[in-house]
Amino acid sequence: MALGYTRRTGTLPVEVTGFVGRIPELDHVRGLLRRSRLATLTGPGGVGKSRLALRTALSLKGEYEDGVVLVEFSALHDPELLPGAVAGALGVPEQSGRMMLDVVIEHLSDRRVLLVLDTCEHLLDACALLADLLLREAPGVTVLATSRQPLDVPGEHTLLVPPLGDDDAIDLFAQRASAVVPGFEVHAGNRGDVLALCKRLDGIPLAIELATVRLRALPLAQLTARLEQRFQVLTGGRRSAALPRHQTLRTAIDWSHELCSPQERLLWARLSVFAGSFDLTAVEEVCADEEDGGAAGAHGLGREQVLEHLIGLVDKSVVLRDGDEGARYRLLDTIREYGADRCTDEERERCGRRHRDHYLSRASYFFEMLLSAEQVPLYWQLRRDLADLRGALEYSLSRPDGVRPALVMAARLWPFWSTAGLFKEGRYWLDKGLALDPEPSRERSQALLWGSLLAVMQGDVGPALAGFQETCRVAEACGSELDRVLALGYIGGIAWLLGDEATGRGTLAEALAGQHRIGDPLGLVVHHYQSSYVQSLIRHSDESDAHADEALRLIAAAPGGGTGECMITSQVLGIKGMAAWTRGDAPESVRLARESLRASRELRDFFATTNSLELLAWGSAETGRCRTAAWLLGTCSELWRRIGSPMIGVAIYQDDHSRVETLLRKKLGESEYRLLFGQGAGLTLDQAVELALAGAARPVTDAPAGDRAPSVEHLTRREREVAVLVSEGLTNREISERLVISKRTADAHVEHILAKLGFSSRTEIAALAGEAAGGGRGQSSEPFDAGRR
Repeated sequence: MALGYTRRTGTLPVEVTGFVGRIPELDHVRGLLRRSRLATLTGPGGVGKSRLALRTALSLKGEYEDGVVLVEFSALHDPELLPGAVAGALGVPEQSGRMMLDVVIEHLSDRRVLLVLDTCEHLLDACALLADLLLREAPGVTVLATSRQPLDVPGEHTLLVPPLGDDDAIDLFAQRASAVVPGFEVHAGNRGDVLALCKRLDGIPLAIELATVRLRALPLAQLTARLEQRFQVLTGGRRSAALPRHQTLRTAIDWSHELCSPQERLLWARLSVFAGSFDLTAVEEVCADEEDGGAAGAHGLGREQVLEHLIGLVDKSVVLRDGDEGARYRLLDTIREYGADRCTDEERERCGRRHRDHYLSRASYFFEMLLSAEQVPLYWQLRRDLADLRGALEYSLSRPDGVRPALVMAARLWPFWSTAGLFKEGRYWLDKGLALDPEPSRERSQALLWGSLLAVMQGDVGPALAGFQETCRVAEACGSELDRVLALGYIGGIAWLLGDEATGRGTLAEALAGQHRIGDPLGLVVHHYQSSYVQSLIRHSDESDAHADEALRLIAAAPGGGTGECMITSQVLGIKGMAAWTRGDAPESVRLARESLRASRELRDFFATTNSLELLAWGSAETGRCRTAAWLLGTCSELWRRIGSPMIGVAIYQDDHSRVETLLRKKLGESEYRLLFGQGAGLTLDQAVELALAGAARPVTDAPAGDRAPSVEHLTRREREVAVLVSEGLTNREISERLVISKRTADAHVEHILAKLGFSSRTEIAALAGEAAGGGRGQSSEPFDAGRR
């Protein structure tokens, strides 16, 4: 059933259509979960396994101290990525040098959680391994899985989800039919026809929902009669023979397929290439005919026709809207599989290639615009596209002529991998491509360079140094001077950190000269950023500041409006804060840590945020705000535990941490310190950032983060401007024209606002914006007023 709104990964979706029946099944599943720790709901596609699992999880939410977490596997195809998907749903970042599965198991080992694993059948072995390990090593975790077949794990209890009973099937038909034909009701005069139709569809919810769409064109009696005739034809007229349920569903989908025009059928087949949710631009790029008309014949699909036929598929409940204003769409797995079966090999290959090219283009555009004001919305667009980024990489790496495009795509996504905390996944794709194509090329040079940077960020200095050295060799062989110079800069920085100052200084100087010769804006920013970090680590605060200031100047001067850049800016501000701390200027260190926090929360950058909170704790301790410092250290302790080690294993910063901790214990006393530390450790990342920016002395919140009223303080200045224009009734196109930004940037801002505030409609944004603008001259209303000017 449709789950049509933007939400954070791992949270339970809001039900947007009514839940019908299933009272015995709900009681049964709740009973299974209360007396066992692994229950699997099985049954054919469309029978309602996922919906039953979600309703069960929602009803049991209060029984699990650490909550309920949903992991959806329908868009995941590579079993090696399964642990990362689970970690992402749990909000657990990668840890350097550790297997992701080990990180997940350790994280859950002392928690009481209900973990919902949805759609396991295509990753059965990997899901079974995960469930088995959790049962053995995480005693507080209960697993509820959905699959077309059992996981076959010791301790597993299964429930074959049955079709709806007669009364519930009739209720479902009535509810969905009233949405199609306003005023429709089931009464004594038509109940027989409804019951006959539901029986013919074996009570399968998806089949019933698809059938109700035909009420737009046919009266109920004719609808029932035609369906009866169709089944007689398909079964040779043997009415007594029971149809297998998968055949029933297939027949229902066949019937919906025949309802579609030739162009809608073609679009349906082509849409099956998408692994996750998708937007209109993607559909137009991937599914429209080639400019020369393609191979679709008389029933082609021109780009200008795509929207019309997409709307037709939405109207027929084949495609589901998955966002405000229908900004994104999705196919149910069963519907996607059906469409894929209708694709010829030639058509499937064509769509796969265009799908890959489209997402390669998105990755490349994100990389090109990294220093621009479009960085944040483009990043969140890629977060929503993650399933299809993976699909495009899988497709490309499975073909000999696709390896180099895959290398380019994975390499240009390096800022995305790092900010999203997907270091291991980024390196996985890059290493896989590098192994398949060992010949020197510009693509290999890029992959080696940015893969080595990801290794540095994980603390894998040895492999990173070897990678940078190979980058230099490959770059020289293929004439890629920019890659060579960037790698040279990292080689110099590592040499200096390892104690060879002469080599480090000389190599960095050579790299800087090369950067000035080339004049690449991003290359220069990266050079000064990493040089600032190196100088900070060796306690050369003045040199660190000089490089950091130059990096910030270059970002601000970058083409496209560098003032909207957050990724590098937040980290550079954190480095400047460290330099101020090294000089003994605690107030300046606090100011810079807060600036870094404001920038990093734009992207929910886990690593940058944790660094800034740690620095803010130190500065607060030095400036006499010991209670604030104590709870901040508690928060950082939990966050660093999830990352792997405090300050990512940097010894000099770990020493600073220990000195601050000793100071606080002495000034506050052990009892108060432990109390505040424990309170801070219990905060979520978002709660901690909000309280830190508010200067809270104690980490007391009125309600859990998910229960607090939405606030405009959660939005950036640009998002507040967009919210005001939404409240004035402007469309996204009009907003883009008013703010002189692209339409897709406006789309992304609106979707990001909805996600941040937990809203599902523009009306809610307008209401909140109106309250902020008209509710006095408080702190939160000023940005809205500014947005009107």
